Amino acid sequence: MRTSIYKLIEDPLQFKQQLVAWGQVFREITFLDSNSFFDEFSSFDCVLAVDAFTSIKTDYHNAFEDLKQYQQTTKDWLFGYLSYDLKNDVEQLQSNNYDGLDFSDLFFFQPKKIFLLKGNQLEIQYLNMCDDEVEEDFEKINNWVLYKDSTLGAVDVMPSADEITLSAVEMRQRISKQNYLEKVSKLLEHIHRGDIYEANFCMEFFAEKAIINPLEKFLKLNEISQAPFTVFFKDNKRFLLSASPERYLKKEGENLISQPIKGTAKRFLDPIEDEKSKNNLAQDPKERAENIMITDLVRNDLSRTAQNATVVVQELCGVYSFLQVHQMISTITSKMDSQYSAVDALRTTFPMGSMTGAPKLSAVKIIEELEETKRGLYSGAVGYFSPNGDFDFNVVIRSILYNQENQYVSFSVGSAITSLSIPENEYEECLLKAKAMLEVLQ
Repeated sequence: MRTSIYKLIEDPLQFKQQLVAWGQVFREITFLDSNSFFDEFSSFDCVLAVDAFTSIKTDYHNAFEDLKQYQQTTKDWLFGYLSYDLKNDVEQLQSNNYDGLDFSDLFFFQPKKIFLLKGNQLEIQYLNMCDDEVEEDFEKINNWVLYKDSTLGAVDVMPSADEITLSAVEMRQRISKQNYLEKVSKLLEHIHRGDIYEANFCMEFFAEKAIINPLEKFLKLNEISQAPFTVFFKDNKRFLLSASPERYLKKEGENLISQPIKGTAKRFLDPIEDEKSKNNLAQDPKERAENIMITDLVRNDLSRTAQNATVVVQELCGVYSFLQVHQMISTITSKMDSQYSAVDALRTTFPMGSMTGAPKLSAVKIIEELEETKRGLYSGAVGYFSPNGDFDFNVVIRSILYNQENQYVSFSVGSAITSLSIPENEYEECLLKAKAMLEVLQ
């Protein structure tokens, strides 16, 4: 069904930029970049999938079952996303908050053309119908020019920043600081009553009548973040520019791997201050409590499809440093029972605990009441299925969403509210997480 060709790449960093720039000619793009962040679960340095042969796009009604049938019928590479509001398919829930982005609840496509880069080894997989285009495409990619301002070097593909009127993007806060503090206080009341132990509460920054160059903004975001689960995603006029540091779930044979992030600390230019910040995060009782509660929730989620006694916490509260922040990450694994499918593993763990809270259902209901924006793709997941049914998905955080047709730009940030939370500190954590996106959009 696919033809595979192998190439040696002299300059992988430059090639990655040329690859995502060349991909702009297509209606559908998924570009995944690990930014050389390697752990025992890494599969590729970067992946580009373009040009849908088939696709599925749907709202939340029966969405996971539709995806299961699509994945099991195609038995091919599929790339796409699960929006947060698929929670409404998993449980009897609804989403009535404002939505300025208008993304579908679920979208996956079977690409005609795939590029898989590991080190300097490139594997190109084309559907047989277009395998005669491989050499021509590879030559175009290698000759692609990126101007100094990171815009495209081909006007017939997309105008450069100098050739279209780019409006000044003035991001506005959907929830004022005072309103935010009041809402967090309400969440604390729920916690003190015993309704929930923890909730991830989010707020939106947005701009209307905004015209941006998505590729240019993505390259800047990636440059200042260099996150391990970075994504450039495009479905016609809808874009995701993601610098996510978090893996939601990976399937490798019978093994499932989840790596929730809970716990954030500021980075400093001074090495001594930076190390102090990192150590404080590792020892902070509130941050550790956040992480441990969600780790326990993920253990419970994974147990729903696991073989007996195979759910293991491989690492608890490990601290990792990224360009913008230090993060506390735990790793939980399990072995799947053979009666369950790949999509079953996603459905029984969705939405991810790090973006909801504990207990999950109660937390989801409460945050839906207090948040003022439909989350949509934010705090959903982007990733891929391989032909053998394995998959890897990130958590959509630290991400800019853009509807080019509506000229609407949005990003959201959040933090975990526990009994130890101080509303003012949670607000400051949100601003810290917003820093990179605000910098890119200025």
